[in-house]
Amino acid sequence: MTLALLAFLAGALTIVSPCILPVLPFVFARSDQPFMRSTLPLLSGMAVTFALIATLAAVGGSWAVHLNSAGRIVALVVLAVLGVTLLSKRVADWLSRPFVAFGNRLLNNASGTPSIAQSAVLGVATGFLWAPCAGPVLGLILTGAAINGANTTTTLLLFAYACGAIASLALATLAGGRVFALLKKSLGAGEWVRRGLGVAVLCAVAAIALGWDTGVLTRLSFNSTNRIEQSLLDALPARTAAPAMMKGGDAMMMNGSMTMTAGDSMTGTMAMTGAKRASPPVEGELPSLAGATAWLNSPPLTVEALRGKVVLIDFWTYSCINCLRALPYVKDWYERYKDRGFVVIGVHAPEFAFEKNADNVRRAIREFGVTYPVAMDNDYAIWKAFNNQYWPAHYFIDAQGRIRGHHFGEGNYDESERLIRELLSEAGHSDLPLAANAVTSEGIQSAADENNIASPETYVGYERAENFVSPGGFERNRPKQYTAPAQLRRNDWALTGTWTVSDENAAGTAGSRITFRFHARDLHLVLGPGPDGKPVRFRVTLDGVAPGNDRGVDIDADGNGVIREQRLYQLIRQSDGVRDRTFTIEFLDAGAHAFAFTFG
Repeated sequence: MTLALLAFLAGALTIVSPCILPVLPFVFARSDQPFMRSTLPLLSGMAVTFALIATLAAVGGSWAVHLNSAGRIVALVVLAVLGVTLLSKRVADWLSRPFVAFGNRLLNNASGTPSIAQSAVLGVATGFLWAPCAGPVLGLILTGAAINGANTTTTLLLFAYACGAIASLALATLAGGRVFALLKKSLGAGEWVRRGLGVAVLCAVAAIALGWDTGVLTRLSFNSTNRIEQSLLDALPARTAAPAMMKGGDAMMMNGSMTMTAGDSMTGTMAMTGAKRASPPVEGELPSLAGATAWLNSPPLTVEALRGKVVLIDFWTYSCINCLRALPYVKDWYERYKDRGFVVIGVHAPEFAFEKNADNVRRAIREFGVTYPVAMDNDYAIWKAFNNQYWPAHYFIDAQGRIRGHHFGEGNYDESERLIRELLSEAGHSDLPLAANAVTSEGIQSAADENNIASPETYVGYERAENFVSPGGFERNRPKQYTAPAQLRRNDWALTGTWTVSDENAAGTAGSRITFRFHARDLHLVLGPGPDGKPVRFRVTLDGVAPGNDRGVDIDADGNGVIREQRLYQLIRQSDGVRDRTFTIEFLDAGAHAFAFTFG
């Protein structure tokens, strides 16, 4: 019930986000008509459609993406018709007949009154196009669906979110209707207002068709309501949220029909009060660590053995770019305070199957210089015991075994260190070294350029793939010859050559390629060799030429690189400003496995 209320409030907040702007003309276009027969059925259709489509987005495969894409095309046509009808009364009478007849049959409307039927159809169309800039609350719901599967609770929570949005839209529409009536009565400008709304509707259709609703407007919306939403979540007890999985970077779902800004909403998300309260609050007890499938750098640790120590639990996985960017800070805290009763436990919770391999994790912690204990949580036992939601996630434990704070995602490193120092002081350690002035990180672990990320994490396997535009879609688990369109829009990607696409990755043959139109400073791709482990050579181009100074750390200036192990590879780091670029990777040998793109 509490989460449903939060979902409703988060939905209501979308009215102040710039990304809601493309939807407003569709809603206000009928504000001059009776609310109960026009606006209410439109908003109801919008809410129901959004809840169903969002559920599919969270749990469906590529078929859900294709369904949503087709629905958006039909919706754009329907709403373009609406815009034309507002511009011309004569055209309206001719064009509206089939939609009225369809709506009447749909609603079994014996009276023949068209407004309810038309509004319901328009509401369904608007639901397909609505792209809420989802912050922590909606991200929590969607990622909970991703780990738990489709269920009634997910749909009801999404419907609660939609109801919050339509409640605020309904109030705005009622106010707009009064303004419309006033202009019509006092100034005789009703027809001009009607035509203006028609122009606005057509502009909104064009904006959505061009992807502006999930591009420019989404970036403007990143911080508009996220702080409020996160403060609501932080007010909850630590165990009340449903379990979910979300990285501290951007994620988008359903081919642009929904955008959630996990990275921006979680950067700075911290439930701690080290600098503001006399004592940080108690959030719960440290749960058992017995579910670990293996321990690295240490024998198995228990809650009892850790009593008297200040402990940082760091949930991470070695191919997660957000985890890797936070890692230098975690390592610095460990080295700085390990002789003062401070312990770090890295809980490695895998995202991909290859991250369950102990040898792969050992290699990763050796390469990244991790010397503190690492618990392999392949069965997510510790993850579930903490009811964790994110990669990375930091939980701060005092010497009595109590959780005293948490932080999700990247950032707020100074606050984290202050809390560590406060808990160590509580435990009787007064001879603490000076706090870090700055922690330097290089290469793949450098901080992201948050202001210039407009491309989402994108999975290559069919189970979670989005924005895939090769004609014919995926052939699941069987080889297929793929081609790429002549042009790609931002965040579109395509395969070329012979690929075998599975739920988690795509395996290419010699000469196969991946092309991605992206907007970010850094482009990373999780790659691995075939089962035989043989190295795979590849070559990268940027806008058709060698990357030169825009190369990442894993390729040379000519774009050449080699896949030797399963990990995240940094392939592009733009050196002279950030703009839309077309990235292509060609595999010169057979056996390459591609998993996911991330950006920074």
